[in-house]
Amino acid sequence: MRLRRIIGILVILWLLIGAAAAVQRGQFSTPPASCSQAGTIAVTIVSGPLNYLGVNPKIGCQIPSPSP
Repeated sequence: MRLRRIIGILVILWLLIGAAAAVQRGQFSTPPASCSQAGTIAVTIVSGPLNYLGVNPKIGCQIPSPSP
C-alpha cells in the first residue's frame, strides 16, 4: 500500500515537471491549432524531467480526411 502511494506521488511529480517545461517553452500560450502541436505538448508533459536533460520531443501527425 505504501509503495503505491510513493509511485503515485512520483508519477504526479514527473508530470508536473513536464507541464512546467511545456509552460517554459510557451506551448500553452495559444491553443493547439493542429494535431502536431497537441501531440508535441502531450509528449513534452509525458517526458517530464528529461526535458531538462536536452530532450526536445516533437510529434508529427496527420488526420485522414473523410472520403467523399
